[in-house]
Amino acid sequence: MAKISAIAAARAAAPTTLVWSVVPVVPVDPAARDRIHRLLHTLASSGSSDLHLRVGEPPVIRKFGEMVRIEGEAVLTRRDIEGMIAAIIPEQNATEFAATNDTDFAYEVEGVARIRANVLAERKGMAAVFRVIPATVLTVEQLGITPEVQKLCYLTKGLVLVTGPTGSGKSTTLAALIDLVNRVRHDHIITIENPIEFVHPNKHCIVTQRQVGVHTGSFKSALRAAPDIILVGELRDLETVSIAIETAETGHLVFGTLHTSTAASTIDRIIDQFSADQQEQVRTMLSESLKGVVAQVLCKKIGGGRVAAQEILIVNTAISNLIREGKTFQIPSMMQAGKKVGMITMNESLLNLVERKLVEPQEAWMKAVDKPSLVAQLKARGHDVSFTEGEMALGAEG
Repeated sequence: MAKISAIAAARAAAPTTLVWSVVPVVPVDPAARDRIHRLLHTLASSGSSDLHLRVGEPPVIRKFGEMVRIEGEAVLTRRDIEGMIAAIIPEQNATEFAATNDTDFAYEVEGVARIRANVLAERKGMAAVFRVIPATVLTVEQLGITPEVQKLCYLTKGLVLVTGPTGSGKSTTLAALIDLVNRVRHDHIITIENPIEFVHPNKHCIVTQRQVGVHTGSFKSALRAAPDIILVGELRDLETVSIAIETAETGHLVFGTLHTSTAASTIDRIIDQFSADQQEQVRTMLSESLKGVVAQVLCKKIGGGRVAAQEILIVNTAISNLIREGKTFQIPSMMQAGKKVGMITMNESLLNLVERKLVEPQEAWMKAVDKPSLVAQLKARGHDVSFTEGEMALGAEG
């Protein structure tokens, strides 16, 4: 498969050509740049979230959670995708892709949108996924973020996590929380991301935004002179998780994301990354530093669009004790008893959306982690759950 290689040297030698590992010399085609810009314009203007490019398929967009092939677009060849990616990829990302077959970068089409790109290698050749980053940050008020979660933004130290699967709106929620800090506090915020997604102008705070690999060598080096509030982006590995916990412990407010589906599984995921002899110490540190977890998933909205269901964990003394004692399995029941302080389980959030006629019962059931419990709750409220009969029969046989 053709890979980008030695792109920096190629551009220095001949600004209009790129060197590829299989194809000797590929001209940088202005038509390819125009084509990718046109597709990104379609992505942004159609209200879609993602654009997918795959060899052997026409361009595909994801609109309201559904994958749709763009009408009138031809099937893409390997050369088509390679040309479009070559037209917009930064040099260092081209080098990274040549070494690892994966890279992420941000790209801005002036006057259209800011885009997050993921370029990867797969069976048929090079592929890419582009996601729209809204030009303006939605506020906590616009997103309907609860007062209890907003209060986390006023803390002087601690760890606040927003979790969920890919495409669940984590970055949007996190950006809204950082925007609230920016509006109501007078501190220094630093965001450490790869790549930078939402751009935050200075409001009452001073905001420093750094991209790993561009403005700093690593998350660790960027946190040496940690300011008051830090957005670490995704907690991808053990080193980043360790730094986030330690920084939160030493008097800083740290925001981050994880790809976990529930609050309890978030805590388990963090602890399980450490070796067995470290886990007891990490539990203690996490019980003291973790202040809140917002686990969310996007559901298809009745009438079009999407709406977030959010599980909210506010770490009080009781939750802190459960984390320290390794009893995270008791957290869901403790959350049900913690409604007065703003806690809500995912099933309760999904049921609320159904009751408000924002989401169909079947959509809520599909997005639920604890499906049997949600079915029982839906039945108790008089909702038709016949769509679950086949799955429940299979479960009984199993």
